Amino acid sequence: MSITTPESPPEPGAARTRRRRRPGPFTLLVLPGLTAVVGFAVFMTATGRLTTLVSPDPGTNSAVVADGAVAEHVEDAYVPWLRVAARTCTVLKPSVLAAQIEQRSSWDSDFATLSGETGIAGFTDAQWRTWGKDEDGNKRSSPRDPVDAIVALAREDCALAEKATRLKNRGTVTGQLLDLTLAAYTVGTDAVTRAGQVPTKARSYVTEVKALFPRYKTYDRVESGSSGGGTASAVLAPPLTSLVVTSPFGTRQHPLTGVTKLHTGVDFAAPQGAPISAARQGQVVFAAMTKAYGNRIVIDHGTIGGKRVETTYNHLSALQVTSGQSVDAGTVIGFVGSTGLSTGPHLHFEVLVDGTYTDPMPWLAAGS
Repeated sequence: MSITTPESPPEPGAARTRRRRRPGPFTLLVLPGLTAVVGFAVFMTATGRLTTLVSPDPGTNSAVVADGAVAEHVEDAYVPWLRVAARTCTVLKPSVLAAQIEQRSSWDSDFATLSGETGIAGFTDAQWRTWGKDEDGNKRSSPRDPVDAIVALAREDCALAEKATRLKNRGTVTGQLLDLTLAAYTVGTDAVTRAGQVPTKARSYVTEVKALFPRYKTYDRVESGSSGGGTASAVLAPPLTSLVVTSPFGTRQHPLTGVTKLHTGVDFAAPQGAPISAARQGQVVFAAMTKAYGNRIVIDHGTIGGKRVETTYNHLSALQVTSGQSVDAGTVIGFVGSTGLSTGPHLHFEVLVDGTYTDPMPWLAAGS
């Protein structure tokens, strides 16, 4: 039965023949006060003051929500791609990418500007030719494809982070790597270089994006088993002061031999001679020169979550430890170099779980 339609029509004239009642206590006492309250609320709303009165924190950006309160307009299917994309370099987290997209387009795949920026990440055609690829295997590469755009954004961010890392290592710029990366994204690396820090004109963007991080905090959680048989509690400390991926774990064509095979670790950009630290407490089981890996160190970390875990450090310019030596997490074990089959100074870092090469990034991300 509809609440707007009577069950049976009223008798004709019934409303007119009802006996009039005298005003009761509610009418005389309560109604005038209620009318005054409603009128006050209307006035305050019209003057823009009501929001201030009811807001628990007037200084809070309206885009910010409580920690972990994920925006409903982000489809669940995109979350795994945010996590995959964030592994491109350790300066990123899923929440960083999600916040950038929120700030740019509010996750609207039909977003477009007069200057030609389209899709959730706002790529122009020229930018897409540099960063865009078909990531989800649907045989088309488009900035309007959210999955393609998410991974392309990570690829661009990590390239900017690599440049910022080099500037920091040379002492050209100062500041947090993430802040410098976000600044370079919005105003360009040249502007960051000239300022020697986050430029004034980039600060509002950096602040806006970081204010959105809590909205996507739950995306940063590393799920058990994501590290190829390990456990999210098995945290590995970063072997370098900053981690910028130049070649991820997975199948690739070797840049020197031309052979396509599994790239058994992750290559991190680093200057010649940068110190390399043990990722976890353990025992050095190998420390010597090899043909392909150059100077190579292997550390046995024992059993973690029922699995035997080892880490390796390769292409070092010099070794600081010997086989059989015990080390703690953070102990300097060697220095970045380009020994063995290498195209330039970098660290090739590997994680083995029960003797099987595993993507190192989830292990590192668990502690980030």
